[in-house]
Amino acid sequence: MKQGTGPALVKTSAPFSFTRRSPTGDGARVENFRQLILPHLDGAYNLARFLTRDSVLSEDVVQDAVLRAFRAFDQFRGGSPRAWLFAIVRNCSRTALSGASGMVSLVVHESSLGEDAATQAREQPDPGPTPEEQVLRNDDVARVRSAIEAIPEPFREAVVLRDLEELSYAEIAEVTGAPIGTVMSRLSRGRTMLARELLPPDKADNEQSRSVK
Repeated sequence: MKQGTGPALVKTSAPFSFTRRSPTGDGARVENFRQLILPHLDGAYNLARFLTRDSVLSEDVVQDAVLRAFRAFDQFRGGSPRAWLFAIVRNCSRTALSGASGMVSLVVHESSLGEDAATQAREQPDPGPTPEEQVLRNDDVARVRSAIEAIPEPFREAVVLRDLEELSYAEIAEVTGAPIGTVMSRLSRGRTMLARELLPPDKADNEQSRSVK
């Protein structure tokens, strides 16, 4: 389930932009934040989507997490910016699921094509799948998503962070606050649970006997 090996399991989020409302900080801080944190928004959405199991709520979670990350950016001391952001997303997801309010929305801007470019794009042949292929693909994606969402949270979280977002064990430990040994154990059990959901019984048994990669 590596990224790029098949259809996306969740939608790609629209690019976020925000207007700094506080007079503190400077242009270099904002630019550093854009370069280090904003490239990981799609992964943040993936994590929030699987933790909350709610596509709408996950968008609110990511917006809240990005704003919190920006406010706390001075506390970032290096290391993995993705793991740092994901830890905030994880906390925001738990807060949202507990029923806490106060989510703060960011301004979202979506780029659009000019008239000439849009006309040229419409005239190009569509390289996408046929309707029949798309139906089959969507069915597979929905099945995998449902299987992942059926896994209990600690194991679901480990599978998403390792197999979808490709974080290292050390990064996952940083995100979750769990020892690396615990991360590896959760990942092994999560993969076994996922195999039972998706594979025939004989293949699921083979998957259970494999060691953690």
